[in-house]
Amino acid sequence: MTTGHSVRARESRRERDAEKRLDRARRGKVSYNRREAIAGYLFISPWIVGFAIFTAGAMIYSLIISFSSYNLATNSAKPIGLANYANLFEDPRVATSLGNTLFYAVMAVPLEIIVALVLAMLLARVRRGAGVFRTLYYLPKMTPAVATAAMFFLLLNGNNGAVNQFLRFFGIQGPQWLVDPVWIKPSIVLMTLWAVAGTMVIFLAALKNVPTELYEVASLDGAGPLRRFFSITLPMISGAMFFNVIVLSIAAFQVFDQAYVLFWRDQSNSSPEASLFYAIYLFQQAFRQFDFGFAAAMAWLLFVIIMAITAIQVKFGNRFVYYEADR
Repeated sequence: MTTGHSVRARESRRERDAEKRLDRARRGKVSYNRREAIAGYLFISPWIVGFAIFTAGAMIYSLIISFSSYNLATNSAKPIGLANYANLFEDPRVATSLGNTLFYAVMAVPLEIIVALVLAMLLARVRRGAGVFRTLYYLPKMTPAVATAAMFFLLLNGNNGAVNQFLRFFGIQGPQWLVDPVWIKPSIVLMTLWAVAGTMVIFLAALKNVPTELYEVASLDGAGPLRRFFSITLPMISGAMFFNVIVLSIAAFQVFDQAYVLFWRDQSNSSPEASLFYAIYLFQQAFRQFDFGFAAAMAWLLFVIIMAITAIQVKFGNRFVYYEADR
């Protein structure tokens, strides 16, 4: 009895010691995780402060002044309730600029996806000198928007531009790209396609991650290039395509640089209405008319529109995205 009692006592002491060691290890791990979290927050604190002041703070302030008549010239603000938002539906130029922006987005986003994917597939096939070609393809992305607009102003000049001279060589009378309202938005889309390299790089990275074994098996089964593209390539890069569609759609609704440099940099109102995009009209209201209250209301309307379109894309587009976890 005494021996059995002592054995049980020793086992009980060992269990208590093990529990104490485990408890100390847990406390040490929690303390380490807390120190690690504090260090992480300290490292990203400059970004947090910048986001809180220059992004979140600016958004909250713009929401406040959107309910007031705020004029920067007189530095005066008067609460007017929902009057600015009501004026959004009464101002015909808001509808015009929003329609132009939507038309541009519907035209630009699919073309950017197609051109970027084609370029990425071409680069993925390059073996010798691949780095040189990637650099050359990416250089247009590094070109400032002002320089790009100036270059395309020379290329698309209706009378003696290089594009129309090339078409004239084949007996084709080119349009007035930058004057005819029908061709203004397609001209700006061409400028956008010039700088599609960022999207191309994302597609190129996605193509590099497609297992080559899938193509080999498909070839052995008799699948042709088109069948391999639609059955293997597109599903495997669907995540990158989904991301690019969302990002490009958001950017398309904020188009500003090219149209502003070509048509709206002077103070005159003689520019064609077909080139009036939503961001340009917002800029005019804020920094030319100094009606910051109305401009803030325009900004929040654009924010709501972009959020709604993004939510629709996520809801319906996510069904067609293939993830590795689904295998």
